[in-house]
Amino acid sequence: MSHQYTSTVVWTGNRGEGTIAYRGYDRTWDIAIDGKEVIHCSNDPLLGGDPAKMNPEDLLISALSACHMLWYLHYASDAGIIVTSYKDHPVGFGVVEKGGAGRFTKAVLRPEITIQSGADIETAAAIHDKIHSVCFIARSVNFPVSYEPKFTIAD
Repeated sequence: MSHQYTSTVVWTGNRGEGTIAYRGYDRTWDIAIDGKEVIHCSNDPLLGGDPAKMNPEDLLISALSACHMLWYLHYASDAGIIVTSYKDHPVGFGVVEKGGAGRFTKAVLRPEITIQSGADIETAAAIHDKIHSVCFIARSVNFPVSYEPKFTIAD
């Protein structure tokens, strides 16, 4: 089964003269998908972007984390582990190489997961190891992804 995903990306950084000069335009854009909220974006603040807006790197690490979370919840449910809270603090590590090209070198997902009392923690932790083989985003990136989960048992 194949899937198709669409988006509309619209540059919003024209200050009136387009790209007449390298510093004469903003690196801002909107992501628009019919029926969904518009996401206002900018490039990385290190490159002069707006720190209040999402940048491509933010979006990539967030997509990776969200995909992992959704698969984790699925597998936890299948295993009879009741998750009552899941919050991740993912970190993407990157380098800027000679010439200015950058790339991610690795990502670490650090979810804080609350599970109901009586759940098997070893089983809950082991779920992370099988997600990379099914998560659409994780299977699409070319850098290693590791997991550092912290579990809390609900009262």
